[in-house]
Amino acid sequence: MLNNVMPQRGVFFNLLAALADRMVAAANANMRLISALGNPNAPSESLIEEVNFNENSADDIKAELIKLLYESFTTPINRDQIHTLTLDLDRVIDALQGVANRVSIYNIQKSTAAAREMASLGVDACMRLSRAVVALGERQREQEIVRQCKKVDNIEERASEVMRLAVTQLFANEGDEEAAWHAMRMRDFYFRQEAVLESAKKAAKTLEEILIENA
Repeated sequence: MLNNVMPQRGVFFNLLAALADRMVAAANANMRLISALGNPNAPSESLIEEVNFNENSADDIKAELIKLLYESFTTPINRDQIHTLTLDLDRVIDALQGVANRVSIYNIQKSTAAAREMASLGVDACMRLSRAVVALGERQREQEIVRQCKKVDNIEERASEVMRLAVTQLFANEGDEEAAWHAMRMRDFYFRQEAVLESAKKAAKTLEEILIENA
Protein backbone atom coordinates (compact mmCIF):
# COMPACT_ATOMS: atom_id res chain seq x y z
CA MET A 1 0.00 0.00 0.00
CA LEU A 2 2.81 2.40 0.90
CA ASN A 3 4.38 1.88 -2.52
CA ASN A 4 1.16 3.06 -4.16
CA VAL A 5 0.90 6.11 -1.93
CA MET A 6 4.56 7.06 -2.42
CA PRO A 7 5.72 5.43 -5.67
CA GLN A 8 9.26 5.75 -6.89
CA ARG A 9 9.89 8.89 -8.94
CA GLY A 10 10.82 6.92 -12.03
CA VAL A 11 7.50 5.06 -12.30
CA PHE A 12 5.65 8.07 -13.68
CA PHE A 13 8.38 8.92 -16.17
CA ASN A 14 8.64 5.29 -17.28
CA LEU A 15 4.91 5.15 -18.00
CA LEU A 16 5.02 8.44 -19.90
CA ALA A 17 7.95 7.10 -21.93
CA ALA A 18 6.01 3.89 -22.64
CA LEU A 19 3.05 5.96 -23.82
CA ALA A 20 5.34 7.97 -26.09
CA ASP A 21 6.81 4.73 -27.44
CA ARG A 22 3.35 3.53 -28.50
CA MET A 23 2.86 6.89 -30.19
CA VAL A 24 6.04 6.47 -32.25
CA ALA A 25 5.08 2.90 -33.16
CA ALA A 26 1.67 4.05 -34.39
CA ALA A 27 3.24 6.89 -36.40
CA ASN A 28 5.66 4.48 -38.07
CA ALA A 29 2.85 2.08 -38.97
CA ASN A 30 0.87 5.00 -40.39
CA MET A 31 3.78 6.09 -42.56
CA ARG A 32 4.26 2.56 -43.91
CA LEU A 33 0.52 2.35 -44.57
CA ILE A 34 0.36 5.61 -46.52
CA SER A 35 3.62 4.96 -48.38
CA ALA A 36 2.38 1.56 -49.56
CA LEU A 37 -0.94 2.77 -50.96
CA GLY A 38 -1.14 2.01 -54.66
CA ASN A 39 1.01 -1.09 -54.33
CA PRO A 40 -1.11 -4.16 -55.23
CA ASN A 41 0.60 -6.10 -52.45
CA ALA A 42 0.23 -3.36 -49.84
CA PRO A 43 -0.57 -4.87 -46.41
CA SER A 44 -3.06 -2.10 -45.67
CA GLU A 45 -5.34 -4.10 -43.37
CA SER A 46 -2.51 -5.41 -41.20
CA LEU A 47 -0.97 -1.93 -40.92
CA ILE A 48 -4.30 -0.42 -39.88
CA GLU A 49 -4.58 -3.19 -37.30
CA GLU A 50 -1.06 -2.34 -36.12
CA VAL A 51 -2.04 1.29 -35.56
CA ASN A 52 -5.17 0.20 -33.70
CA PHE A 53 -3.15 -2.25 -31.60
CA ASN A 54 -0.79 0.52 -30.52
CA GLU A 55 -3.71 2.79 -29.73
CA ASN A 56 -5.31 0.11 -27.56
CA SER A 57 -1.99 -0.54 -25.83
CA ALA A 58 -1.62 3.20 -25.23
CA ASP A 59 -5.09 3.29 -23.66
CA ASP A 60 -3.99 0.64 -21.17
CA ILE A 61 -0.86 2.63 -20.30
CA LYS A 62 -2.91 5.81 -19.95
CA ALA A 63 -5.35 4.08 -17.61
CA GLU A 64 -2.50 2.70 -15.50
CA LEU A 65 -0.84 6.10 -15.34
CA ILE A 66 -4.00 7.96 -14.33
CA LYS A 67 -4.85 5.31 -11.73
CA LEU A 68 -1.37 5.65 -10.24
CA LEU A 69 -1.66 9.42 -10.37
CA TYR A 70 -4.82 9.50 -8.28
CA GLU A 71 -3.64 6.83 -5.83
CA SER A 72 -0.31 8.53 -5.16
CA PHE A 73 0.32 10.89 -2.29
CA THR A 74 3.34 12.47 -3.97
CA THR A 75 4.32 12.93 -7.62
CA PRO A 76 7.67 13.99 -9.14
CA ILE A 77 6.06 17.03 -10.80
CA ASN A 78 2.67 18.67 -10.43
CA ARG A 79 0.00 15.99 -10.82
CA ASP A 80 -2.10 18.24 -13.07
CA GLN A 81 0.88 18.58 -15.40
CA ILE A 82 1.32 14.80 -15.55
CA HIS A 83 -2.38 14.41 -16.25
CA THR A 84 -2.32 17.04 -19.01
CA LEU A 85 0.75 15.55 -20.69
CA THR A 86 -0.79 12.08 -20.54
CA LEU A 87 -3.92 13.29 -22.28
CA ASP A 88 -1.89 15.26 -24.83
CA LEU A 89 0.11 12.18 -25.82
CA ASP A 90 -3.08 10.15 -25.97
CA ARG A 91 -4.60 12.70 -28.37
CA VAL A 92 -1.64 12.31 -30.72
CA ILE A 93 -2.20 8.55 -30.81
CA ASP A 94 -5.95 8.99 -31.29
CA ALA A 95 -5.21 11.32 -34.22
CA LEU A 96 -2.90 8.71 -35.75
CA GLN A 97 -5.65 6.13 -35.42
CA GLY A 98 -8.04 8.55 -37.11
CA VAL A 99 -5.71 8.80 -40.10
CA ALA A 100 -5.30 5.03 -40.44
CA ASN A 101 -9.02 4.34 -40.16
CA ARG A 102 -9.83 6.96 -42.79
CA VAL A 103 -7.81 4.93 -45.29
CA SER A 104 -10.35 2.14 -44.81
CA ILE A 105 -13.46 4.32 -44.41
CA TYR A 106 -12.75 6.35 -47.54
CA ASN A 107 -11.29 3.37 -49.41
CA ILE A 108 -8.18 5.36 -50.32
CA GLN A 109 -6.37 3.30 -52.93
CA LYS A 110 -3.54 5.64 -53.92
CA SER A 111 -1.16 7.82 -51.99
CA THR A 112 -0.05 11.33 -52.88
CA ALA A 113 3.25 13.13 -52.42
CA ALA A 114 1.61 15.43 -49.88
CA ALA A 115 0.16 12.54 -47.86
CA ARG A 116 3.51 10.78 -47.81
CA GLU A 117 5.35 13.91 -46.74
CA MET A 118 2.88 14.63 -43.96
CA ALA A 119 3.14 11.02 -42.75
CA SER A 120 6.93 11.38 -42.68
CA LEU A 121 6.66 14.68 -40.82
CA GLY A 122 4.32 12.97 -38.35
CA VAL A 123 6.93 10.31 -37.62
CA ASP A 124 9.63 12.95 -37.18
CA ALA A 125 7.48 14.98 -34.79
CA CYS A 126 6.48 11.93 -32.75
CA MET A 127 10.08 10.72 -32.46
CA ARG A 128 11.25 14.13 -31.27
CA LEU A 129 8.35 14.40 -28.85
CA SER A 130 9.20 10.95 -27.51
CA ARG A 131 12.82 11.98 -26.95
CA ALA A 132 11.65 15.02 -25.03
CA VAL A 133 9.35 12.89 -22.86
CA VAL A 134 12.17 10.44 -22.10
CA ALA A 135 14.43 13.34 -21.12
CA LEU A 136 11.81 14.76 -18.75
CA GLY A 137 12.97 12.59 -15.87
CA GLU A 138 16.53 13.93 -16.04
CA ARG A 139 17.01 17.55 -14.99
CA GLN A 140 20.35 17.84 -16.75
CA ARG A 141 18.61 17.27 -20.08
CA GLU A 142 16.35 20.34 -19.97
CA GLN A 143 18.02 21.88 -23.02
CA GLU A 144 17.41 18.66 -24.93
CA ILE A 145 13.70 18.95 -24.18
CA VAL A 146 13.63 22.57 -25.32
CA ARG A 147 15.47 21.69 -28.53
CA GLN A 148 13.18 18.80 -29.40
CA CYS A 149 10.02 20.78 -28.64
CA LYS A 150 11.21 23.60 -30.90
CA LYS A 151 11.77 21.05 -33.68
CA VAL A 152 8.21 19.74 -33.22
CA ASP A 153 6.92 23.29 -33.61
CA ASN A 154 8.93 23.75 -36.82
CA ILE A 155 7.71 20.43 -38.21
CA GLU A 156 4.08 21.39 -37.56
CA GLU A 157 4.59 24.64 -39.45
CA ARG A 158 5.97 22.72 -42.41
CA ALA A 159 3.06 20.26 -42.30
CA SER A 160 0.55 23.14 -42.32
CA GLU A 161 2.14 24.51 -45.46
CA VAL A 162 2.13 21.09 -47.15
CA MET A 163 -1.54 20.64 -46.27
CA ARG A 164 -2.49 24.11 -47.50
CA LEU A 165 -0.86 23.52 -50.87
CA ALA A 166 -2.35 20.03 -51.16
CA VAL A 167 -5.89 21.22 -50.43
CA THR A 168 -5.50 24.14 -52.81
CA GLN A 169 -4.44 21.73 -55.55
CA LEU A 170 -7.43 19.47 -54.86
CA PHE A 171 -9.87 22.24 -55.75
CA ALA A 172 -7.78 23.94 -58.43
CA ASN A 173 -9.71 22.35 -61.30
CA GLU A 174 -13.40 21.71 -61.68
CA GLY A 175 -14.52 18.14 -62.25
CA ASP A 176 -17.54 15.88 -62.18
CA GLU A 177 -19.40 14.81 -59.06
CA GLU A 178 -17.07 11.87 -58.46
CA ALA A 179 -14.03 14.15 -58.62
CA ALA A 180 -15.69 16.54 -56.17
CA TRP A 181 -16.37 13.75 -53.68
CA HIS A 182 -12.78 12.55 -54.04
CA ALA A 183 -11.52 16.07 -53.30
CA MET A 184 -13.71 16.32 -50.20
CA ARG A 185 -12.54 12.95 -48.89
CA MET A 186 -8.89 13.80 -49.48
CA ARG A 187 -9.32 17.19 -47.85
CA ASP A 188 -10.61 15.52 -44.71
CA PHE A 189 -7.78 13.00 -44.91
CA TYR A 190 -5.19 15.80 -45.05
CA PHE A 191 -6.85 17.54 -42.13
CA ARG A 192 -6.68 14.29 -40.16
CA GLN A 193 -2.96 14.13 -40.88
CA GLU A 194 -2.52 17.73 -39.81
CA ALA A 195 -4.35 16.93 -36.55
CA VAL A 196 -1.48 14.57 -35.67
CA LEU A 197 1.01 17.40 -35.97
CA GLU A 198 -1.20 19.88 -34.12
CA SER A 199 -1.62 17.42 -31.25
CA ALA A 200 2.13 16.82 -31.12
CA LYS A 201 2.71 20.58 -31.02
CA LYS A 202 0.28 20.90 -28.10
CA ALA A 203 2.08 18.14 -26.20
CA ALA A 204 5.41 19.86 -26.85
CA LYS A 205 3.97 23.10 -25.48
CA THR A 206 2.89 21.26 -22.33
CA LEU A 207 6.44 19.95 -21.91
CA GLU A 208 7.81 23.48 -22.20
CA GLU A 209 5.33 24.69 -19.59
CA ILE A 210 6.41 21.88 -17.26
CA LEU A 211 10.02 23.02 -17.60
CA ILE A 212 9.12 26.62 -16.83
CA GLU A 213 7.02 25.77 -13.77
CA ASN A 214 9.65 23.40 -12.40
CA ALA A 215 12.69 25.56 -13.09
